[in-house]
Amino acid sequence: MLDGVSLDQLRAFIASVDEGSFSAASRKLRRAQSVVSELVSSLEGQIGVPLFDRAGRYPVLTPEGVVLLADARAIAAGVDGMKARAKGMASGLEPELSVVVDVLFPIAAITESAKEFQVKFPGTPLRLYVEALGAAYQPVLDGAAGLGIVGSLPLLPPDLATERLIGVAMVMVASHDHPLAKIKGIIAKSELAKHVQLVLTDRSSLSKGREFGVLSPSTWRLADLFAKHAFLLGGLGWGGMPVHAVQDDIANGRLVELSIEDIPPGGLVLPMSAVYPTAAPPGPAGRWLIERLKLCPGPPA
Repeated sequence: MLDGVSLDQLRAFIASVDEGSFSAASRKLRRAQSVVSELVSSLEGQIGVPLFDRAGRYPVLTPEGVVLLADARAIAAGVDGMKARAKGMASGLEPELSVVVDVLFPIAAITESAKEFQVKFPGTPLRLYVEALGAAYQPVLDGAAGLGIVGSLPLLPPDLATERLIGVAMVMVASHDHPLAKIKGIIAKSELAKHVQLVLTDRSSLSKGREFGVLSPSTWRLADLFAKHAFLLGGLGWGGMPVHAVQDDIANGRLVELSIEDIPPGGLVLPMSAVYPTAAPPGPAGRWLIERLKLCPGPPA
């Protein structure tokens, strides 16, 4: 019997609750009141429980009706979502957008873009991975993500197209009580070599044998930017961090920006790019996200 439950019956049930009566529901659904009443009555007969108490002037939900209303709404919403997604797919819209983001990219920019994405593409779920260095390329190469927001590698993996986004300003910092923070003026690289450098390490093999900004022979390597941040605050070493992640710490004196020879004031700028397989360029949702991220505030890439 339950296999015969129709979407028409569920919509009549939901409208009767939302509008407060069968007559108001009929006006909303643009159907005769007798049809709406019959749809609800037949639904009750099929599921074997009363949904409304009809003793008064207006129908009132029974306890069973209260429980089953949530199920009815979920089913109707699911069908509506399926129809919207199918319509989008027919027009070339991705059924899902999988994106891998380099951990150095400003998360606030990703969050704001995701808010707009949710409004613009309500039927397209967003799947987000966060990785560092070469590992941010790996999901794109493996096919797990269709789009990557990544930093620069010396050699771009073959078969990937790239589009320049914003740059991320990087600065060298240490805890306020670290020995390097006590040095006034420019710090020689020979002095840096005497202290542990905290380095963000690559979980992939794409940058194997290459070092990025490593200036000390003594390193502690962390695969997580937040762990590196905590270690810096704890005085366990010095290292490079994106300005957006440490600007409050610098302003409040918890971290000190180090002036290092051959590094300009304000640090270096790491170019960030969007990458995707040349043979599988992004659809409308992915293309929108790329163009949106190009508008994010930040230094030129």
